[in-house]
Amino acid sequence: MSDLDYPADLRYTAEHEWVATEADGVVRIGITAYAQDALGDVVYVSLPAVGDTLETGAACGEVESTKSVSDIYAPLAGEVVEVNAALDSSPELVNTDPYGQGWMYAVKLADAGALEGLLDVEAYRAQLS
Repeated sequence: MSDLDYPADLRYTAEHEWVATEADGVVRIGITAYAQDALGDVVYVSLPAVGDTLETGAACGEVESTKSVSDIYAPLAGEVVEVNAALDSSPELVNTDPYGQGWMYAVKLADAGALEGLLDVEAYRAQLS
């Protein structure tokens, strides 16, 4: 899997989500290149709604591909403040640009310190081997 991209400025989970820190305690969340590659062609994405309160580790959506349906898990607790509406009409963005236009949702963190509990890029790559 060394040909897949894992940006160094993101945090990761063992469940193959990435987390990007934004302003004011908000993080943007998506699935990694590894996850989208394993899923195959994404055909539908179900996301949490703006205003939903998420608990760490709880299922909060689904990604459906030509191969399977997989749950999306909340990497951190907080309130959903934005969802990527572009995925409704173009779910394939998860495959073509997982760290850009294929992002899934944004959360205002309940505890900004919880970010420290996520994996850095080296730790994420190590657990893939």
